[in-house]
Amino acid sequence: MVSQKIVIKNPTGLHLRPAGNLCKEAMKFKSHIDFTYGDNTANAKSVLSVLGASVKCGDEIEIHCEGEDEQEALDALIGMIDAGLGE
Repeated sequence: MVSQKIVIKNPTGLHLRPAGNLCKEAMKFKSHIDFTYGDNTANAKSVLSVLGASVKCGDEIEIHCEGEDEQEALDALIGMIDAGLGE
């Protein structure tokens, strides 16, 4: 399992569009992917789960990937979040 912390930079946090983009990217990988925010754990492949985490701008999440393509998945998601999740 690999994991990394990252701060969400989107001004509106993980609202519907960036949450959908994050899930779409996560679904490209076979690994189990989730993230923790505070006491909550969200499935990164579920838009409802990501939205339910209520992550706002400036919040730090920790992404966890476990599976055969875990490092590639983590690198892709971190890169996507750094780039603003398509916004």
